[in-house]
Amino acid sequence: MPISEVDSVKSAASGDVLTYQSIANTANDLLSSFVERIPYFVAALIVIIVFWLLSMIFKKIVLKLLGKRSRHQNLVKVFQRVGGALIFFIGFMIAMVIAIPGFTPTKLIGALGIGSVAIGFAFKDIFQNLLSGILLLISEPFRIGDQIVSGDYEGTVEDIKIRATTIKTYDGRQVVIPNSDLYTSVLTVNTAYKQRRLQVAVGIGYEDDIEAAKAQIMQALTKVDSVSTHNEPSIIATGLGDSTVDLMVRWYIDDGTQANKVASIDQVIVAIKTTLDAAGVNMPFPVRTLDLSDPSVKAMVTMLNKQEADSSINTSMTSVHK
Repeated sequence: MPISEVDSVKSAASGDVLTYQSIANTANDLLSSFVERIPYFVAALIVIIVFWLLSMIFKKIVLKLLGKRSRHQNLVKVFQRVGGALIFFIGFMIAMVIAIPGFTPTKLIGALGIGSVAIGFAFKDIFQNLLSGILLLISEPFRIGDQIVSGDYEGTVEDIKIRATTIKTYDGRQVVIPNSDLYTSVLTVNTAYKQRRLQVAVGIGYEDDIEAAKAQIMQALTKVDSVSTHNEPSIIATGLGDSTVDLMVRWYIDDGTQANKVASIDQVIVAIKTTLDAAGVNMPFPVRTLDLSDPSVKAMVTMLNKQEADSSINTSMTSVHK
């Protein structure tokens, strides 16, 4: 082998050795740096745990001091969650300063400033729900335990979080509604007031005395325990139907929850039906009168009679065959 080729092979081999050595040195430096930073990582983890415990203690203290005294329970929740999050954030920043060399809150703010546009677009809905959740907790249009209607969903409020509100429907399903929807859309709170008005329609015959029927219905309402005694029920005539005089019976219940509403309606209907039957008040069903002089009616009657006759013949033939 020529001397020049031998020299080139030696130089290549020495270059590979240098490369491997540099990689090994870099790895050793990284490992050494990591080992040196382990105590700082442990200290940062301890700081995070301590501040997390402090946030939990802060929430319990707030609940103990203000939970039973304050009428605005949602404000207590806001104070708990915002204060707890602030304490944990401070601990997180301290831990980052301890764990990462050269890290400062100013650098973090600068990094967030550079990416503020991208972050704003990416987290627009999240920030909107967070702000709506805080406003809902502060303004208190409803509380935990209230029964609300939002869009197609109706149920009992189980929890009001900063991002979303959880309700339990009457058939046992859980629905999570974004707070921005609750804050910007029409919302019905069925239990906002202690009393709630209910109503049912009752039809009596044209031959019955309306005032006498009203008196009987009022008597029936006095026998129902769920009917409130703080507000007097009312009965008004609302229309003249095809077969009945239509009355609207209205009354209040003292507890406007869905369960009491359903139970009260059932009790009132049963009581009205029983009382009117005992008093001999007619509650007719719809009646249709056919004018046999109308050609279309005659054709329909003829067709029905033919179908009935054919059915009778088929039944007779079946009996003969048997």
